[in-house]
Amino acid sequence: MAWRLGVDIGGTFTDVALVNDEDGIIGITKTPTTPSNFGLGVVSGLTQAINTYAIDSDQVTLLSHATTVVTNAVLEEKGAKTALITTRGFRDLLELRRSARSDLYDLFQDPPLTLIPRHRRLEVTERIDAAGTVINPLSNSEIIGLIDELRLLDVEAIAVTLLFSFLNDTHEKQLGSALRTALPDVPIFLSCEVLPEVREFERTSTTAVCAYVGPILESYLRTLESALDGLGLPQLHVMGSTGGVFDVNEALRMPVNSIESGPAAGVIAAQLVGRQLNQLDLLSFDMGGTTAKASLIRDGQIEVTAEYEVGGSGSQNRWVSGTGHPIRVPVIDLAEVSAGGGSIAWIDPAGALRVGPHSAGAQPGPVCYGQGGTNPTVTDANLVLGYLNRDSLLDGSLPIDYERAVGALEEHIGRPMGINAEEAAAAIRDIVNNSMAEALRIVSIERGHDPREFSLVAFGGAGPLHAVALAEELEIPKLIVPPIPGGFSALGLIGTDIRRDYSRTLYQPLSNLRSAAVEAVWQELMAEGRRMLQATDIPEDRWRFLRSADLRYTRQAYELNIIAPDDPFDNALMEQLAADFHRRHEQTYGHQNTNEPVHLVTLRLSAVGKLDPLEIRHQTATQSKGEKARRSCWFPTIGKTDCPVYDRNGLGPSSVIVGPAIVESLDSTIVVQPGWTASNDQYGFINIEPTCHE
Repeated sequence: MAWRLGVDIGGTFTDVALVNDEDGIIGITKTPTTPSNFGLGVVSGLTQAINTYAIDSDQVTLLSHATTVVTNAVLEEKGAKTALITTRGFRDLLELRRSARSDLYDLFQDPPLTLIPRHRRLEVTERIDAAGTVINPLSNSEIIGLIDELRLLDVEAIAVTLLFSFLNDTHEKQLGSALRTALPDVPIFLSCEVLPEVREFERTSTTAVCAYVGPILESYLRTLESALDGLGLPQLHVMGSTGGVFDVNEALRMPVNSIESGPAAGVIAAQLVGRQLNQLDLLSFDMGGTTAKASLIRDGQIEVTAEYEVGGSGSQNRWVSGTGHPIRVPVIDLAEVSAGGGSIAWIDPAGALRVGPHSAGAQPGPVCYGQGGTNPTVTDANLVLGYLNRDSLLDGSLPIDYERAVGALEEHIGRPMGINAEEAAAAIRDIVNNSMAEALRIVSIERGHDPREFSLVAFGGAGPLHAVALAEELEIPKLIVPPIPGGFSALGLIGTDIRRDYSRTLYQPLSNLRSAAVEAVWQELMAEGRRMLQATDIPEDRWRFLRSADLRYTRQAYELNIIAPDDPFDNALMEQLAADFHRRHEQTYGHQNTNEPVHLVTLRLSAVGKLDPLEIRHQTATQSKGEKARRSCWFPTIGKTDCPVYDRNGLGPSSVIVGPAIVESLDSTIVVQPGWTASNDQYGFINIEPTCHE
């Protein structure tokens, strides 16, 4: 028997998802997240999973992990002691930034702190022009003094970004070679290796973030590898921000590729569900303990963007920037809002009710957990409204204090607003639903897609609690709640492929380029991809190389990514690429201009090693057991009502439930609102649609 294991660290719980390769039956274990040392929760969760399902270590064929170490290091400003070396005169580039501001009218808005202070930003004499021609040779005499200064600074990592190195990397590689020889124990990140692309600030920022988080990520992953060796498990893989996994060494070569690895895994799992159910147009909705994430899948393809900022609030909308540190690597296009089960409800000085962005997290957690929390959260509101079991969660392993939740809602929200606890809970739910609906609008309507043409895949521990309300808001016709929704992101870790993304700037109008020159660059990128895939055990007949290009109109400042055919590039495919860009531009912005020259900016390549396809299923009951209990629940349209409660494990393959109703499982609770009907299929997926009225 062969097993795949995926581990995802959430704000409240660390999830381990398992799948049996032979029959596709899946399982999940949940352990509390350990913020002081995330590795402890990972090892604890894996140990529990191995013992619960009686797995021998030699039966595990894939072990994948989504880590938040990179993002946390930037958010908490606890990265490595890093130095930056630039062309003379450009040491302050990170501080000057772009002129972009997230709020044009906030006169007191401060940019994020610079990751590398000025005294550790050093310069070297050299100059390459915009054509890649050497104007001033690299000053070898300065390199010795530079190395001595780096030793005095006792740096832990070094980033090197020289002007126009993406066109001519001679100076950067020469300097990098000298640094690696003189400082063998210090990781050196060169921008020509990290991001050989146009845009100096973004290239410098991406390289600096790599250096800043690299030693932290290496310490975490190496320590985790040692701990996992004690369990006899196979080589550890890390989820990337584009949805593929790679080994630890590959993760350390490009640390920023691990940003958003957990949310990316959830979207990959949603894509897997769509392909299995032959529903290729999906909205992915993931609501956990601290945040809610939305993404869009069109024709089975995931939307990817190279515009991302780490450490800021810009991730709520990819087109609003200036609050974080830009990184130019492909990231699954997610809209993320601070709206999770642990989001804290509070009243601002003007007397308005707010929810988030602060969260109770794993410690102390919501008030009803009885672990020291005092501020009411979204989970407490759902409990008071009757949607959650007032005695316990996690199949009885997490006792619940209902009265404490009621008291917190009355004290902090009810009395100041002159309402009771139940009304306060309903108001909290309305606010958080509105916030999450906005995230879904960002990835659909604001990207030129109609949400009424999509199905909503709802997961995360809290996602199925709110999904029907969001579907009503956006007129989404169908919801899919997959098996183990509370650990669904972890399932995505083992339902993906080996993947690494590469890029190279080729900055020319399409009309000026020879197709052979474009093909030559793609061949160079494919050679890098082949070297990566050769280090895996995946046979060559399962290698895939996916091409795309960043294009724009000549007078535009930003690009759209267009999928390119895999065939050898010729003039006909060049024309097809331009035509595809015009169509994508009209879909995104509502207009196109076929008379405007199309400009090529960057060529991209994804090297993919295909793993065995995965078909998942949930063990369903042979015969439906009917409702297990009843309890009073509140709904916006009908108020309080006596509501049936079902055990998901007791639903047969053809069970039909007419709302209002509650469906409970170990890891999540589904709220079927009035006017909606839920049905269980042969795979254990619950489909929820509006009730038909004759």
